[in-house]
Amino acid sequence: MTEQPGSSAWLALHNESALDPDRPIIDPHHHLWRRNGSNYLLDDLWKDTQTGHRIEKTVFIECHAEYRKEGADHLKPLGETEFVAAQAEKSEANNQRATIAGIVGHVDLRLAAKIEPIVNAHIKLGGGRFRGIRHAGAHATHPEGMTIIGRAPEGLYEDEGYRTGLRLLGEMGMSFDTWHYHYQNTSFINLARACPGTTMILDHFGTPLGVGAFANKRQTIFTTWQRDIEAIASCSNVIAKLGGLAMPDNGFGWSERANPPSSDEFADLQSPYYTHTIDCFGSERCMMESNFPVDKLSISYGVLYNGLKKIAGSYDDAEQHQLFYGTAERIYKLS
Repeated sequence: MTEQPGSSAWLALHNESALDPDRPIIDPHHHLWRRNGSNYLLDDLWKDTQTGHRIEKTVFIECHAEYRKEGADHLKPLGETEFVAAQAEKSEANNQRATIAGIVGHVDLRLAAKIEPIVNAHIKLGGGRFRGIRHAGAHATHPEGMTIIGRAPEGLYEDEGYRTGLRLLGEMGMSFDTWHYHYQNTSFINLARACPGTTMILDHFGTPLGVGAFANKRQTIFTTWQRDIEAIASCSNVIAKLGGLAMPDNGFGWSERANPPSSDEFADLQSPYYTHTIDCFGSERCMMESNFPVDKLSISYGVLYNGLKKIAGSYDDAEQHQLFYGTAERIYKLS
């Protein structure tokens, strides 16, 4: 009987002992949710982070979870921060497991004067953990064949109201996370240059796609992506999150196989994206992420981190510390 890809039974078909198990790690990008019986809560996160790697702290990134059901639309995302703060408080009660130390929530950056009081409400609800906002720009021009469809309006990065809100985040000392698709990298470069006072965190390498209209175009997309990453790295206010390439939409096909990939296979196929980005940004502006449970559709947490460690193995110890801990600690103010 073939196991369902992404299921616990399927992921268990390939196990590995943790490499470099004493290396301290901050996982700066995971989600929590309750969705139609498919939950990913603190205990689920702990099952993943307790697989032999030394995951000390994590950062929750907004995912439209537990929004308030009532009240003004612009205040509904506060429910997500309330929900995660409660999970984070529970995590602090067990110092032998990963602590949810940071929260990145959502605010519609086009709201102008309303932004500051909403952010302050998030800060209050976060109990000292709230660090920033993600208002993603991902706009799917060819959604056919995709698993996760970005629904941002076209041209969001060019919207002057959005840019005004983004600048305000910087003035408030808040970070900004976003994700988009590879064909939006040029728009992101212009956004970063227009808002130099805001720390901007590029999630998932700018999501180079490999399904639907983008299937069988990996090398062409990669060549353009390389140039774009070099240009993005020239913006000193941008930090790169390294991960999220095991999503089905990246087109590696692991979520359609009878067996999950090994860390060697992961590292062999994905290292060009990691090494190019690290070489462009420097380790002090890069952080390794899990993007769980989304990437769990393709690979287990322990195997993923083995793959990340294999990719990072060509860098010295100080650089590896930045990649796995130091950059996340500094950018999200987790010390």
